Amino acid sequence: MSASKSPHHQLLRELSGLMVAVSGESVTMIKRSAPEQALKLKPKQEWQVYLEFLQALFNLADRLSVFHLPIQDQPLFMDSLEDAVTEQLRSVLSSALGEDSDAMEIVLTVGKAVSESRQRYERFRFVVTEESKAREEFLQHVADRIAQAAGAPGNGMITSAATLCTSSAIGAMQALFAHTAGPGTAQAFARQGAEAAPAGAGNEIKLVSVMATVTGDEVETRWGLHPRFRKDLLPDEAQQLTQLMNRVTTILGSRYAEVAFSPEWASWHRIGHA
Repeated sequence: MSASKSPHHQLLRELSGLMVAVSGESVTMIKRSAPEQALKLKPKQEWQVYLEFLQALFNLADRLSVFHLPIQDQPLFMDSLEDAVTEQLRSVLSSALGEDSDAMEIVLTVGKAVSESRQRYERFRFVVTEESKAREEFLQHVADRIAQAAGAPGNGMITSAATLCTSSAIGAMQALFAHTAGPGTAQAFARQGAEAAPAGAGNEIKLVSVMATVTGDEVETRWGLHPRFRKDLLPDEAQQLTQLMNRVTTILGSRYAEVAFSPEWASWHRIGHA
């Protein structure tokens, strides 16, 4: 589906613009953090650093979308986000590439970035909105790859700047999801519940979602809360719910893996996103 035709077109437009802009500004920050290395950077290396940031942002967008969108909309949303980022990137690069440039090259580049993001980062198990050891490992891995792309593996200034840029993007993307998808999405949930409910039934709003994703021979199972429901929980309640849902997710993930990898369900695998 085209991003302009998606019911989440405003969020897609703003999120894709943010991702493209953050990736570009992050490259600038990397160069400022290590000026000596910046002088050695070739255009191809700068472009690779840009794509490394873009891959990480796709993965973060995928994780955040689970908290703000109906679970059945999430796969299509990520497909539309890929299209929206492609359009944003084409717009940004149009003056540099010229009118006769091949747009398909950008389409393939973004598609490859999404595919590599999925393969590289889905193995990290963490809730993006919460600080944890797994999230720190994710950020460190992103930073190490960026330093390597910049031709300076292990450079502390570059890895520190990359970690700062990526972690700062989490807050910006989270705020955008909450602002653009939050209240409007909650109202849409209520309307959908009222329309779908039988006569005499109350409105139905999905408060907790669990999603399993198959990538190769691995299964990742995540859970998320409706953002307004999360805000209403007391700290102790949120902690108890987290512990309970982690157990539920482990059980469901194990069972899903058994079913998904059985011969009769081989064609039923759900393809993961960024």
